Amino acid sequence: MTKEIGVGKAHSKIILMGEHSVVYGYPAISLPLNRIEVTCQVFPSERAWTLFAEDTLSMAVFACLEHLGRQGAKIRCQVESMVPEKRGMGSSAAVSIAAIRAVFDYFEEELDGQTLEILANRAEMIAHMNPSGLDAKTCLSDVAIKFIRNFGFSEIELDLDAFLVIADTGIHGHTREAIRAVESQGQKALPLLQELGNLTKILEKAISIKDLMTMGQAMTKAHEKLAKLGVSCQKADKLVAAALENGALGAKMSGGGLGGCVIALVGERSQADALATILREKGAINTWIESL
Repeated sequence: MTKEIGVGKAHSKIILMGEHSVVYGYPAISLPLNRIEVTCQVFPSERAWTLFAEDTLSMAVFACLEHLGRQGAKIRCQVESMVPEKRGMGSSAAVSIAAIRAVFDYFEEELDGQTLEILANRAEMIAHMNPSGLDAKTCLSDVAIKFIRNFGFSEIELDLDAFLVIADTGIHGHTREAIRAVESQGQKALPLLQELGNLTKILEKAISIKDLMTMGQAMTKAHEKLAKLGVSCQKADKLVAAALENGALGAKMSGGGLGGCVIALVGERSQADALATILREKGAINTWIESL
């Protein structure tokens, strides 16, 4: 059985803390952004679905068809996304998840959570070669996720009277280049990575006791360490400085770096609205406000 149209949705994510140090065994904390969504629709087509190399959507749909034993199915996809690409917001993972849900919906097949995650990670391997699974895990979750390499994932409940302002630099992130920049520093990078790992632990503890000041301080210090590692960029540094000058409790780059987004912590919705406006005036091409 098939439907006339199959529909699937997914939301995006943002890294709160732990960029780059996570590669070296320290924790990372990622937040779901439930209101920033991707929608995928599947329609009948006159042509069979084709797998294109290095295309996450193509791989996600192909993986579904292979799983369902429907290789050669004549379908096409239409994607509408609120998530900018290559900004550290989980665009490829969200597209994959939405597409998988849409394909299963189109063929009226049951889709359990484990199968969805396996298929999403298979598609993510096309986009990220050796993904940790954190993007897919967070885009599938309604709560914050902590990840430690070789130890896996755990959930973190957020119940903070605070807001996160997310500002898009408009510059594509370059995760692989940033990782290589860190690796090229060799032993010199290790103290900075250790400090970043410790700051993530401090932030997690601050979340548990609702200590917004300590959270903000940890975020700002993390940005300083990431900048010293050479993975920030001038636009991100400018937006972080603007956030701190205009009432943010803390601010930092988010994601792989060399572009992408900046995040800032504030305590009041009115502050978040005002800060979002200021960051756009300072050059952010888009802003979002997430309740914590």
